[in-house]
Amino acid sequence: MVRVWAPRAGAVDLVTTALATGDRAPMQPEPDGWWTIDVDLPDGTDYAFSLDGGPPRADPRAPRLPDGPHGPGRTFDASGFAWSDAGWSGLDVRGRVLYELHVGTFTPVGTLDAAAEHLPELVSLGVDVVELMPLATFDGPRGWGYDGVTLWAVHEAYGGPAALQRFVDAAHGLGLAVCLDVVHNHLGPAGNYLSEFGPYFTPRHRTPWGDAINLDDDGSDEVRAWIVGSALRWLRDFHVDALRLDAVHELADDSVPHLLAELSDAVAALSDELGRPLSLVAESDLNDLVSVAPTAAGGWGMTAQWADDVHHALHALLTGERHGYYVDFGSPATLRHALTRVFVHEGGWSAFRGQDWGRPVPAGTDGHRFVVSLQNHDQVGNRARGDRPAEHLTDDALACAAALVLLSPFTPMLFMGEEWGTRRRFPFFTSFPDPSLAAAVREGRRAEFARHGWGEHDVPDPQDPATAAAAVLDHAERREPGHARLLDWHRTLVGLRRSIPDLASGDLAATDLRWEGPDEPADGPWHGVLVLVRGRALVVVNLSPDERRVPLEVPPDAGPLQVVAAWAPAVLDPTGPAVLLPGTSVVVLVPGT
Repeated sequence: MVRVWAPRAGAVDLVTTALATGDRAPMQPEPDGWWTIDVDLPDGTDYAFSLDGGPPRADPRAPRLPDGPHGPGRTFDASGFAWSDAGWSGLDVRGRVLYELHVGTFTPVGTLDAAAEHLPELVSLGVDVVELMPLATFDGPRGWGYDGVTLWAVHEAYGGPAALQRFVDAAHGLGLAVCLDVVHNHLGPAGNYLSEFGPYFTPRHRTPWGDAINLDDDGSDEVRAWIVGSALRWLRDFHVDALRLDAVHELADDSVPHLLAELSDAVAALSDELGRPLSLVAESDLNDLVSVAPTAAGGWGMTAQWADDVHHALHALLTGERHGYYVDFGSPATLRHALTRVFVHEGGWSAFRGQDWGRPVPAGTDGHRFVVSLQNHDQVGNRARGDRPAEHLTDDALACAAALVLLSPFTPMLFMGEEWGTRRRFPFFTSFPDPSLAAAVREGRRAEFARHGWGEHDVPDPQDPATAAAAVLDHAERREPGHARLLDWHRTLVGLRRSIPDLASGDLAATDLRWEGPDEPADGPWHGVLVLVRGRALVVVNLSPDERRVPLEVPPDAGPLQVVAAWAPAVLDPTGPAVLLPGTSVVVLVPGT
């Protein structure tokens, strides 16, 4: 049986060479806009639908799009894969170490199979969860994946759906969970024929991409089912452990329950059925814990959410950047607020937004509910040149930053290559075949950054294949002396997080940040000393260029402090107690027994 939801069509034909009577056959209307035909399509069969005699269009639920969004769909039997992960019991993402990668640039080959060859390196680093940037089919071979036009198919250039199954199976065999980035707030413009089928979009709400996905207007029940069904499919048929939901603040939904609450309840039910944890991680710009509040209490029920304020506070302090949204950040007090309260704006004034923003974080909130990073695809790729912090910071400063992120009370995430301090940029890139769309993207990108003072030649052409090629990682860098030292440091920090309970804790009440130095930075990076308190453990960071003697506060019943990790030789003065720390360096201290 073949079915398709097409309430806007007066007639629908199934188009496929698998028919015994020709290459098309009329489908029968059913209630609520559905059309059916009693035909079985074998695995690997190409098929499409003609609406009112129009050109063939791919099924909105097509499991494969071998020729891209403009071509027909192809059937795919997800049950045909021979899984070897029967012993996999799953992982909850909270408190784990995440690693974000883009399949197309993680290796020169740019496929899921090629990426899987590097999974043992991530195990050695101490990663728990591999987060894949979006895999949904988009127009053209190269792109970030946030312009996907289907929620059910894997981009063929990455290897298609079977390759995703192989990747997940390989990851589970090594003890790694897999998180898939999915985009429900908009769909790409190229190859997007959904409006010909039905009301997938509504003018009732507007988003940065135009009319919103229809979540609360006429016909929204089927659109919501299309979204929820796709999410459950990744978790069930592809054994994915978690979904990262892109920019949920752009999901315009006035209905009850909210789409995210409906999705959370459906995922919870599937988790019970499968007997393993399944996680949902929301990217939200709202500074509001509604995203992680239980659905029974009116929340959206997410497992965790991204907390960009930690990134902003740390980046601004280290680099001295104050433009754009960094205008609200840069002082050690702001960093302290982010590390102990998650959100810098808890209902107070945001200079960047020009209004009060956010809501207070209740006492007792688990820090593991928040994913934090020094780098991610957004914060690197949405810069004009796609430059990483490594272009502007020394290896010493990168080591300091890594300690503050990886030993924070949150769920830390690394961005591919960050662990060895790669300076390979990650610029925004596309490969739209349509010349007019390509020109619009190119000019729009330049105009956006021109408003912030960037010249036309400062912004790489996203359509130029060289722009995407510049982002491809060189894994051989890992073995070069400076990179190897940073890689070993990251491995050490992850090991401390795993072995020392205070450093693994998500207890925000047991976290504090003290500093010696100016309360506000002058022009440029902040210079001073930070002491991150994590229970009885201390992370002492010297961000000044000169050696500093740092007095330490320890509980009276604690034993003498001992060094468990140091980026550069640090000398303890037990009479202080204090530590003598070289310039731009970091040491991790815990009480002895």
